[in-house]
Amino acid sequence: MFSKILGKKKNYSSDENKVHDELVQKISKMNLTDMKSFINSNEVNEDVLIEIVKKLLIVDEKTSKRYIEIDDMDSKIKKGFDLILSILNHKKISVVAVELVQKFIDLYSDVLIKYDTENKDIYASRLKDASGVAIKNINTKTEVSKRIRTVN
Repeated sequence: MFSKILGKKKNYSSDENKVHDELVQKISKMNLTDMKSFINSNEVNEDVLIEIVKKLLIVDEKTSKRYIEIDDMDSKIKKGFDLILSILNHKKISVVAVELVQKFIDLYSDVLIKYDTENKDIYASRLKDASGVAIKNINTKTEVSKRIRTVN
């Protein structure tokens, strides 16, 4: 139960490994809009959220480019930040996903600052607030599962 909440690494069987690889392959072909609609679908679990954030964190080794760059169109940047907010507000978020989002905020801090100042927006504080809420939700899930175990 706690491994599910904490998002600990699972030992996949061969069938589960195939499903996980298919999931990673499917997400690798998606754009920001597709990922956002995929998150809103019913087939989402903590692995999907983790893999989407991992995709956004990848830096191309050859060109040293991130998924979202500071000179990208404002609409792409906004979609990326909205996607992260959706992940943080998702009910199946895990500790691993929150940690990856923290890395995302660190990696894209320059983009956040530039976007917020140019567009008079507050994504930096919204992301930090949503991270705090996600952590509180995870703590609540942990407390409830402890109480259920105690009752049983």
